[in-house]
Amino acid sequence: MHKVLIIIGDATETVDTLYPYYRLIEGGYQPVIAAPEKRTFQMVMHQVKPGWTITKEWEGYSIDADVAFADIKENEYLGIFFSGGRAPEYIRYDADLVRVTKHFFETNKPIGCVCHGVEIPAYADCVRGRRMATVPKCQFDLEVCGGIFVNEPCVIDGNLVSGRTYHDHGHYIGPWMKLLDEARESAGGR
Repeated sequence: MHKVLIIIGDATETVDTLYPYYRLIEGGYQPVIAAPEKRTFQMVMHQVKPGWTITKEWEGYSIDADVAFADIKENEYLGIFFSGGRAPEYIRYDADLVRVTKHFFETNKPIGCVCHGVEIPAYADCVRGRRMATVPKCQFDLEVCGGIFVNEPCVIDGNLVSGRTYHDHGHYIGPWMKLLDEARESAGGR
């Protein structure tokens, strides 16, 4: 069974993480939760609310990491998904995560990204000239690193498929899964 990484940390958005997790299982893939270390992480739920608070946050489910960033062997994975929430704001500085991120961009493997997840490939200098969707408050992070912000529910730029928030999962996860299916077929089927 082909393995696909899902990148998380404490304060990863619950729906951003679990929706692709279960879609991968449904598609016949083995989702692998990757984080700064192998332990239990606390997820959160986010909702944009009108007014000064910008984002309302609730505690979500917890999830166990299967592998620490430092222990990832990139060649073992067919694709990668960058989950949203607050986690990308601090995990993006992890040198092993940067190494892993660069691998997927350089080898043209299927990449999925939502919401604040953009902060990871942006910091890793992988978004220059790439079109991406992200939550509008991360538009600056994308553009200052050379990316092109597109305010749509699904943006496909080669091997990179992105959405703005969990509201877009039904629009961009399917095309990302299609890229994974094509990569799996090229690699010799299931």
